[in-house]
Amino acid sequence: MRLPLAPLTLLALLAVAPVGARAAEDPVFGFVPPGGRSLFAGLREAGADPGLLSGLLAQARDAEGWIDWFAAEGAALPGLSALDDWDRRTLAAWLANVAPVPGAAAGGPLPDPLPRDGRDLVMRYCQSCHIITVVVTQEKTREAWLGTLGNPSHVEVPIDAAERSEMADWLVLNGGIPIEQVPPELRAGGASY
Repeated sequence: MRLPLAPLTLLALLAVAPVGARAAEDPVFGFVPPGGRSLFAGLREAGADPGLLSGLLAQARDAEGWIDWFAAEGAALPGLSALDDWDRRTLAAWLANVAPVPGAAAGGPLPDPLPRDGRDLVMRYCQSCHIITVVVTQEKTREAWLGTLGNPSHVEVPIDAAERSEMADWLVLNGGIPIEQVPPELRAGGASY
């Protein structure tokens, strides 16, 4: 379960988040944690070299491999130190699910657009049938989320296996939001279909 952001962590995150993303964000959904794509874009906005970032997108690692890389090499990424453990794990899971990204290369330009992250996918696809509260307040294992995403009612969602994996990983790391953190207008008398 993701705990509330401490005020200083929230300020640090806002400092590295892309300005356009903050301006476009509907404040009603501000309680939903960022995904890896947004965190990665925040590194660029914080001054990370685009060629280095593109090189990262060209590499394949599992999530723990990315966490290890952050610990060993992360000083080269401006903005990474401002991310808390949950955000680093969210970023690592996104990188593990999307990399290598076609067109990414060390020293090359960043692919545009960046692949969608779990938050993007949840906000786009889950809300087409459910109030967001149904999804983000649940705590499930990765296997349980993948099972849910594999149910007959969900297999028609137009996402590929990597995106299903990314969605499950994001939900494991960022789901379980306490109902008290959900704006009252999104509680709808409790989470229901």
